[in-house]
Amino acid sequence: MLYRTSGQFKTSYVADMALFPVRQDAVLLAIILAFAWVILPLTASEFAFQTLLIPILIYSLAAMGLNILTGYAGQLSLGTAAFMGVGAYACYKLVTIMPWMNPVVAILLSGVFSAGVGVMFGIPSLRIKGFYLAIATLAAQFFLVWLFEKWGWLYNYNASGAIQVPNLEMFGVTVAGPTASSHVQYYVVLAIVSLMTMLCINLTRGTLGRTWKATRDMDIAAELIGINLMKSKLTAFAISSYIVGVAGALFVFMWRGAAEPNLFDIPLSFRILFIAIIGGLGSVLGNYLGAILIVGLPVILNTLPETFGLPISSATVEHLNVMIVGALIVFFLIIEPHGLARLWALIREKLVIWPFPH
Repeated sequence: MLYRTSGQFKTSYVADMALFPVRQDAVLLAIILAFAWVILPLTASEFAFQTLLIPILIYSLAAMGLNILTGYAGQLSLGTAAFMGVGAYACYKLVTIMPWMNPVVAILLSGVFSAGVGVMFGIPSLRIKGFYLAIATLAAQFFLVWLFEKWGWLYNYNASGAIQVPNLEMFGVTVAGPTASSHVQYYVVLAIVSLMTMLCINLTRGTLGRTWKATRDMDIAAELIGINLMKSKLTAFAISSYIVGVAGALFVFMWRGAAEPNLFDIPLSFRILFIAIIGGLGSVLGNYLGAILIVGLPVILNTLPETFGLPISSATVEHLNVMIVGALIVFFLIIEPHGLARLWALIREKLVIWPFPH
């Protein structure tokens, strides 16, 4: 049996609250990390890096930031792409004003600016919630994209209105820019995403995470038992926006290489929301599962017709992608609201008790 739990005794509260209550979970994670850090970089092609591995990690991080706000704290947001844009433009200004700055430090610092903007737009959550809060964050989306277009200082008054990532070096190795290697960019993205994932896991399992969940489930009851709703909601906006801002900086500096304001428009916000919904709200693992599906689905749909020799145009493939994603969202909202993460939990439960039915 893959998930044999006999002999794994818990003799303390610390053991009972461990991150991996079953030893096989830790082994499975170690195998996944070995694939991510060793096997995939040695075997993946340039196409795989640019179309699958790097975007999956970046979208997972962005969805994780949204999940902190929506899945754990219960605050709806439709402005994720705009906060990603704040992180991208902040990182661009940091590396152009201070070219000597370490690129990784600039990426991590860019999230601070996004967190500040997120708190500013999160203040209305103290008085409104639900659909009305979603509209408030949608207003932030439109305002920030307009600001990216009109404020020339943000893109150094470039005639095209776009930001171009310069060549950035770290310890003598080019990590960003036109001459950067995809292998190096992948490792930088993987390291930052791994760090942010550990941060999110610890936050959601701790006191702050329980505070967010209480606020999400019933804010009035949470306030009655002594939870400071203002602190709970604004910390959720701050941490969520910080993570999303870092994802935005990675999005441009480690993958796109350049960006225009319309790159951070509403379709990107919905794409990240779809990843969070399909993966599972209130789950860290779900962000990765949702990103793998949303990013990998177009690649599969593009390669399958060629494999079987079917004459399907690229426009038809794009329409099929939209239709399938829409159908999946409806399916998960109706059949399994907790998404792919819950499906994996059910499979894991079956493996634990296999071969017995229940």
